[in-house]
Amino acid sequence: MVGKPEELRPKISDSEKITINLGYVDLGHIDLLVQEGFYSNRTDFIRTAIRNQLDRHKDALSQSVARHQLDIGLRRFNRADLEATEAAGEMLHIQVLGLAIIAADVSPDLALKTIASLHVLGALQASPEVKTALRDRIQ
Repeated sequence: MVGKPEELRPKISDSEKITINLGYVDLGHIDLLVQEGFYSNRTDFIRTAIRNQLDRHKDALSQSVARHQLDIGLRRFNRADLEATEAAGEMLHIQVLGLAIIAADVSPDLALKTIASLHVLGALQASPEVKTALRDRIQ
């Protein structure tokens, strides 16, 4: 029997959950704006506020991304990628702003042989074993 498509290829989340602490007055102001229809909910307000701040700092962010030579967006590394790196006798210095994924088919040993350093601004998805193996190389 063929499995469901979502079982064969798990969906990659396009966001990361964070927790923030706000004062009661700030939270009340947000709730008032939601109640008045300016925003659909608290999350909508917070996302909008974050995007506005990021837009205000757009030039500085662009310069910093270029200076640090960061890959932007989603960057995936699977076993075939890392085996090709190993065969070429190279080591990777991974720098990602966004989401870096080390696929489930990558063993801790292969990761150690091919990843010299890992700097992720955003989120890293990898097996707990690979994260443990690379812990000294994660910045």
